[in-house]
Amino acid sequence: MKFLDKDFLLESDMAKKLFHDYAEKMPIIDFHCHLNPEDIYENKNYPNISRIWLNEGTYGDHYKWRLMRANGIDEELITGDGDEYEKFLAWADTIEHSYGNPLYEWTHLELKRFFNIDERLTVESAPRIWKKANELLATDDFKPRNLIKNSDVKLVATTDDPASDLNYHKLLKEEEETSGFRTLPAMRPDKLMQIEKPGFGEYLNTLSEISGISIKSFDDIKKALRQRFEFFSEMGGRLSDHSLPTYHFVELSDSGLDQIIAKAINGEKLTGEERDGYLTALLKVLMSLNNEFDWVMQFHINSGRDLNTPMYEKLGPDTGFDSMGTQPDIVTGLQKLLTEMSTKDITPKMIFYSLNPNDWMEIATLMQSFQGKTKQRLQLGAAWWFNDTAEGMDEQLRVFAQQSLLPNFVGMLTDSRSFLSYPRHEYFRRVLCNFLGKLSEQGRIPEDTEVMGKVVQDISYNNAYKYFGFFD
Repeated sequence: MKFLDKDFLLESDMAKKLFHDYAEKMPIIDFHCHLNPEDIYENKNYPNISRIWLNEGTYGDHYKWRLMRANGIDEELITGDGDEYEKFLAWADTIEHSYGNPLYEWTHLELKRFFNIDERLTVESAPRIWKKANELLATDDFKPRNLIKNSDVKLVATTDDPASDLNYHKLLKEEEETSGFRTLPAMRPDKLMQIEKPGFGEYLNTLSEISGISIKSFDDIKKALRQRFEFFSEMGGRLSDHSLPTYHFVELSDSGLDQIIAKAINGEKLTGEERDGYLTALLKVLMSLNNEFDWVMQFHINSGRDLNTPMYEKLGPDTGFDSMGTQPDIVTGLQKLLTEMSTKDITPKMIFYSLNPNDWMEIATLMQSFQGKTKQRLQLGAAWWFNDTAEGMDEQLRVFAQQSLLPNFVGMLTDSRSFLSYPRHEYFRRVLCNFLGKLSEQGRIPEDTEVMGKVVQDISYNNAYKYFGFFD
């Protein structure tokens, strides 16, 4: 089979038919990404492919940065202020050594789909690709809004702090008809959850100012969050996202929570039990609000964050120094949380992603104990981050299918900071079609392309359209 030909990843006639006849032309709902709404609104051309592909300072694609460091590239050509053409050459040199890594396939898919470049990226070809890509990047078709629209993306949900004024979302909302897609906020309360980190008191002041609630106690936090849910909902918000690198279920009294908040504001060190007690109480509030406002609550769990302390202190978070988490009992904490919330009948729609695939079976069986009210109320999220490979996607589909109802799955997300990441949806759809093709070849599902084609279209787009309610 030729490299990235029309049938790559498709190993059977059934898989090929499902992809080309049903999946390939479906639109995209990008329900979780890290695109900057300001960049979407400003809609400026990128000056060169390094800026759209690699970095804008320490904001960029840390998937690529990790590989470049493994290839011995100096940090000046990764997140630093090195020459942007030299950065591109450094990435070309890195990609030549990345066979078997999904970035090898994604990089060339992006060159083919966006730039119509069907040439392998190497140090030798880099000058030609640099020239052609940069010429195209200067055109109207390569402005951010057109990159989204021309990828047939109907909706982008960004990742936004509760204390955001959502100014750019307001501006984008006024231009939806001309832009051809919707841009909606999704609440990500990391700074409110990270009570053990420096600056928590300053963050509460920021949240107080924007919510109009003077925050001195846990009850005040609840009031401020309700105000922010109301505001985000007015702006079209329909989901939240919560990072849980580690977690244990711990219950504390209201007075105990107030004491912990006071300690954090004063910069005093918290114990692990105090942190988890605060987090447990906060998650209960967030679950209740997500349920009340009919939002979807996403959990990203079991990750090791910012492990290289000197580089974290130099560059900050999300710069490529993370790993899979190894907390063996993290799902047990979620089980206790869900059990308690179910007694009050306030479990929201939820999607669970774990960076550790050893958690997937536990999550999939846990969620089946709390289904009801709506179709596939709880979901096992797409293969996330380091699992975002053909093999990882295939395994996630297998677990979901065997433990729940795969035809109800809401499908893929980009989880990206790049406007060129939409071929990841194509990649996922190919894996999905191949997965169903294998089941058909084994005689385990009907060899009925019309029935299976409907399943593929639902997972690609229709289920997300219905589940999130973005267009209601």
